Amino acid sequence: MKKLLMSLGLLALVSCTSTSPTGRTQVLLVNKDQMTQMGIKSFDAMKQETKISTDKKLNNYVQCVSNQIIKTIPKDWQSGWEIVVFDSDMVNAFALPGKKIGVYTGILNVAQSADQLAAIIGHEVGHVIANHSNERASQNKIAGVATQAAQIATQGTEYEAYATKGLGLAAQYGFLLPFSRAHESEADVIGLKYLIKAGFKPEESQQLWRNMAKVGGKAPSEFTSTHPSADTRIDNLGAHIQKFKEQGIKALQPRPSCSR
Repeated sequence: MKKLLMSLGLLALVSCTSTSPTGRTQVLLVNKDQMTQMGIKSFDAMKQETKISTDKKLNNYVQCVSNQIIKTIPKDWQSGWEIVVFDSDMVNAFALPGKKIGVYTGILNVAQSADQLAAIIGHEVGHVIANHSNERASQNKIAGVATQAAQIATQGTEYEAYATKGLGLAAQYGFLLPFSRAHESEADVIGLKYLIKAGFKPEESQQLWRNMAKVGGKAPSEFTSTHPSADTRIDNLGAHIQKFKEQGIKALQPRPSCSR
């Protein structure tokens, strides 16, 4: 019976595999429509809870950069995006399933040019197109099932507490966090390609992370962090800038005049 259940579980995982824009194999267990509704619901809640900027010039600037990036993404993704600027000191931006983009005004102190903001928008949109939210939710589901299986298998034995604690740590540091770093690095690469095609300066993506490093304070160990270090990202971006040049990837449209 255990072997049958394991076989069925493996079959279910194989049937839910997909491929990311960079060719990486993914397991996606959550329905696409469900992810879209979750993204829309979360975004609507944020609009209720966080002040929205009414600065017309600032909104036009963010819209200008974002729309230029959106022109370069796959055609079936290009329509229907909602872009909101939140009036907050948070140094952050995000994109959600359901085609939602949020930019906090605080990050505009770090992204000092339209090119650097384009790097952020391309990165965040890359997360959505690569189904990273779905993949993360799926990883959490798998980790939860593994922990439950360990509890059942060792229930009533001297190994119960050790097995549960050990699997919890393994899931966190050996499975969930490494995939999160993979998501960040992949979104950097996807976003960089959009950046180049949109006519922005790719080297500014590296300068963005130099700026981030200056305001980030003492960074956590890369092993226990969900994000690669700034130096790792800068090096990875540099390698892919050269790679994309060699592949002949270039601007498909002139750089827009997005004025802040």
